[in-house]
Amino acid sequence: MFKPSRSNLSDSSDLPPARPMRQPQVTFARRTASGRYVHDNLSRDDLDSELGSVEFMNYTVHIPPTPDNNPMDPSISQRVEEQYVSNSLFTGGFNSATRAHLMDKVTESEISHPQMAGAKGSSCQVHGCDGKVMSDERGADILPCECDFKICRDCYIDSVKGGDAMCPGCKEAYKHTDLDEKAVDSAGRPLPLPPSKQDRRMSLMKSTKSGYMRSQTGGAEFDHNRLLVFIRLVVLALFLAWRVKNPNNDALWLWGLSVVCEIWFAFSWVLDQLPKLNPVNRVTDLGVLKEKFELPGPNNPTGKSDLPGVDIFVSTADPEKEPPLVTANTILSILAADYPVEKLACYVSDDGGALLTFEAMAEAASFANLWIPFCRKHNIEPRNPDSYFSLKRDPYKNKVKVDFVKDRRRVKREYDEFKVRVNGLPDSIRRRSDAYNAREEIKALKMQREQAGDQPLEPIKIQKATWMADGTHWPGTWLNSAPDHSKGDHAGIIQVMLKPPSDEPLQGSVGDDIPFDYSEVDIRLPMLVYVSREKRPGYDHNKKAGAMNALVRASAIMSNGPFILNLDCDHYIYNSEAIREGMCFMMDRGGDRICYVQFPQRFEGIDPSDRYANHNTVFFDINMRALDGLQGPVYVGTGCLFRRIALYGFDPPRAKEHGGFCDCCFGRKKKKRVAIDSSSEENRALRMGDDDEEMDVSLFPKRFGNSSFLVDSIPVAEFQGRPLADHPSIRNGRPPGALTIPRDLLDASTVAEAISVVSCWYEDKTEWGGRIGWIYGSVTEDVVTGYRMHNRGWRSIYCVTKRDAFRGTAPINLTDRLHQVLRWATGSVEIFFSRNNAFLASPRMKVLQRIAYLNVGIYPFTSIFLIVYCFLPALSLFSGQFIVQTLSITFLIYLLVISLSLCLLALLEIKWSGINLEEWWRNEQFWLIGGTSAHLAAVLQGLLKVVAGIEISFTLTSKSAGDDLDDEYADLYIVKWTSLMIPPLVIIMINLVAIAVGFSRTIYSTIPQWSKLLGGVFFSFWVLAHLYPFAKGLMGRRGRTPTIVFVWAGLISITISLLWVAIKPPGGAQNADIGGGFTFP
Repeated sequence: MFKPSRSNLSDSSDLPPARPMRQPQVTFARRTASGRYVHDNLSRDDLDSELGSVEFMNYTVHIPPTPDNNPMDPSISQRVEEQYVSNSLFTGGFNSATRAHLMDKVTESEISHPQMAGAKGSSCQVHGCDGKVMSDERGADILPCECDFKICRDCYIDSVKGGDAMCPGCKEAYKHTDLDEKAVDSAGRPLPLPPSKQDRRMSLMKSTKSGYMRSQTGGAEFDHNRLLVFIRLVVLALFLAWRVKNPNNDALWLWGLSVVCEIWFAFSWVLDQLPKLNPVNRVTDLGVLKEKFELPGPNNPTGKSDLPGVDIFVSTADPEKEPPLVTANTILSILAADYPVEKLACYVSDDGGALLTFEAMAEAASFANLWIPFCRKHNIEPRNPDSYFSLKRDPYKNKVKVDFVKDRRRVKREYDEFKVRVNGLPDSIRRRSDAYNAREEIKALKMQREQAGDQPLEPIKIQKATWMADGTHWPGTWLNSAPDHSKGDHAGIIQVMLKPPSDEPLQGSVGDDIPFDYSEVDIRLPMLVYVSREKRPGYDHNKKAGAMNALVRASAIMSNGPFILNLDCDHYIYNSEAIREGMCFMMDRGGDRICYVQFPQRFEGIDPSDRYANHNTVFFDINMRALDGLQGPVYVGTGCLFRRIALYGFDPPRAKEHGGFCDCCFGRKKKKRVAIDSSSEENRALRMGDDDEEMDVSLFPKRFGNSSFLVDSIPVAEFQGRPLADHPSIRNGRPPGALTIPRDLLDASTVAEAISVVSCWYEDKTEWGGRIGWIYGSVTEDVVTGYRMHNRGWRSIYCVTKRDAFRGTAPINLTDRLHQVLRWATGSVEIFFSRNNAFLASPRMKVLQRIAYLNVGIYPFTSIFLIVYCFLPALSLFSGQFIVQTLSITFLIYLLVISLSLCLLALLEIKWSGINLEEWWRNEQFWLIGGTSAHLAAVLQGLLKVVAGIEISFTLTSKSAGDDLDDEYADLYIVKWTSLMIPPLVIIMINLVAIAVGFSRTIYSTIPQWSKLLGGVFFSFWVLAHLYPFAKGLMGRRGRTPTIVFVWAGLISITISLLWVAIKPPGGAQNADIGGGFTFP
């Protein structure tokens, strides 16, 4: 007897024999008419035999029907199983069975999507059953019998299991269809067979079209930039040599401090400039991508999309600080992305396990049934409904369809109702929970009275549970924390909000009861999954990195997209073609060596002046583009398209052919010829590294855990992520048309396996977080994760699109901004004192890439020298001395050349990056603000962690929901005190007082030394100019600061100045010779 097996896209003789699959136990809960759940324990084999679910097979064996063998119609079987999965809430974890709770409804509001739990539908006609009739993607009833007898899933299974397979209505046997002997797709067409070697050879000869992206690395402006860097470097060296040779003997302490700081600043500047020597601008060609992957051709006669799948991760942790409406809008923008629907899957990680987030996602899934077809029909941009309806431009510009106005008004009204429902969820959940808890208390009290009789009653303590809309306990975090139901102690939860769509387009219907004409629009929706990993006391949850790794494992089992896009809950897709833009690089020649494509972060809701440099354009448009000319940009935590196999910790293909440390500094590879066995290259299924140990599949369980589902998905993800082998230069490609087959059935046992891999114990004794996935041990896990990939020889790409790919929010409040910078800087200090220090990088990392990562770990230490240098002007004015003996012509010429070269470099960077001068100046200002506050605190915290072992914890940054209609920038004017404000505030006050003291001394002096005053006042004003945004932030909203504050500040400054003059009166003769030759009359 033959045992059918799941089709493996990467069949190869190089792979070891498959190991037997582990049989996960699933407890299925069937809701009875009385509202109770009846549980049945079924294994995967039991489930397969019960439902007869069918996947794509390599061959088919026909068994004649017998009284003991009555399989149901495979098409009905698949639809029944997928609908059951999408209507069930799966829970489980440590020392608990995995349960599937069949839900009647997920929210109290009306559900519009026909595939969601709680959607409208017919009732089962079997006597005594109140179940819902099975339905298809359009919401139409699935009726397995020609008599149109309405029957639910459970009753249908019972009739099939009975052996006679009789319809309860007409009492006749169900008619069955047999599978064809050949594998067919859902439209009845045969699946394409792999091409022969001759066909493949001819295909490679015919395909000569260029790649999907172009890069530009030359240009006169880049040569001028390098020349200026060299000139300034020489001048800096001469200036520092002159400073060391010409000390100020009257104030050696002042001279010594200034020279040490200047040497460090020069060193820091060199580290910052070296990685900028080879910037790159890249351009994609979406037309070529579409032509090769989505148009009919010899290798793809059906014209189905041959693009690889993408799993999109959205992470959230606290609905109080991250409003569910913001997350819901992000989800809607993802579901509306311009990418093949069947190749897209969205996973929402709720690390807080909140019912509020769960029901908000359910509301978003319901509204998507209306919003997504509207976006596709009218080509809406952006596809975040809140951003779209908030646009200040004309919404009807370039819209030519006559029904656009009517559709937009209806969708706008529906969205307003959607917002009201989401905003009302907290009160709705609380009222519902209070009502159910009161009912439970009444029941308990009644039972106590019946049992106690005449005995006195003792007070009853009923745990205040949180209840779902279907009247059952929420398995996650309760509003009132309880054992097994708190943020750090709850079961794992997975709910398929939207099931995987079919691979064939599904056009909308037209009718009097349908308000929109979607007859020419594909109404399918991508898969949407809610995931809340298990948390238990005693297990380190590793914060965001742990949540992302849980999503990596769960998605590998449920959809296994070879690429992963991760977004924060407040970062939405602004350009619906962003994923295609990133795929241009992944699918290009040599794209199999790219570990991730990083997109720049763009922000909304920033004040017009960008007071605190929230846009961070200098970093995203200058530094990151410069790194793209080396080994690639760093990973910044969001807006990044990953290659799944790179996250798994494997080496890139042909790792030994590409040196790193010994390569040219500008990233150009040495030309060398390597003999390659093309036949073995085509046939091998997985070879990320040249080490035999890398390919030892027997070691996979030790690295990845004991899930055979997860281990078996690895070679499939590697194969599907390869570029097309349509050119002789592509040495690790896949045949065209290999990804046009339907995806595997998502059954209950698959989701049960996903529950097991998000459990709290799964990562024990594995390499998750150490070598695989997001790396643990740092508050900046993003930078460390990218560093590890580059360290293995992978390269990354920076993708700057014409229309912003993603947009998000940033904290515009001064205190929140400083805490954000503190978290980043603390992570950098942790990196410097860890084994992720660039000094310890492998030889596969290029020299300048190593310097860039070294600068990431060192930059917070600049704060020590920066604070000292900010006090030097004040100390100079207080003491009557200066950092040099005299303001000689030599000193002034050096100062002029260094300043001019810095300005010219800034102008050149502004020119080729496209930013403006104001953005560059704002960045300079906040560099000093952050350097004198957050960076210093980060150095102290990092040293405490290294020396004393004190752990560092940060609170989640609150996300703005944009509800303040009176003032969009209300947060900007809120003054929240923090200790980080003390150093900049002291610097401002000391310099102001020093200026007053300097003027007083010079005015009362017998022989005024105006040149020394000029030098000290100039540098003090330079410091104060950088700190102006900080001082403005302390004032709050204009007019709200009491006048008495300024009065007292002025009186105190004048008093301190007079006291200083009285204590140390100016001496005319004593200071007569200090001014030197450069004096004013």
